[in-house]
Amino acid sequence: MSRTTKCGAATRHGRLIKAVRFLEQAEVVLAMADDDAEVADPAVTLLIHAGIAASDALCCAQLGEHARGESHDDAVGLLRTVDKSLADDLHVLLGMKAQAGYSAQQTSAQNLIRATRAARRLVTAARTT
Repeated sequence: MSRTTKCGAATRHGRLIKAVRFLEQAEVVLAMADDDAEVADPAVTLLIHAGIAASDALCCAQLGEHARGESHDDAVGLLRTVDKSLADDLHVLLGMKAQAGYSAQQTSAQNLIRATRAARRLVTAARTT
């Protein structure tokens, strides 16, 4: 059973601010790097956090609750009730979490592009909801 927590305008606003900041900082990291490959893992980690925060903001706005707990599937499932394509974007981001944050293998250039696009779509949707 999915775990959720009720939320209102204050939580939505707080999660939206975090989503925007995580996205902006990922873009700063990439802009300052001589080579995107050198910073792909930290950038993707920031993009993942941007996507999670944006998902929470979207769910707060549309459902009055957001996912909580350790199961990423719960967050994706809840967001799917709001928007399937955005849930797919969150799923893409969460699928990169272990590699970007915990693996010795570096994130590929293609996955960096995918993560950037997914996070931007989620944050844009959260801003306009």
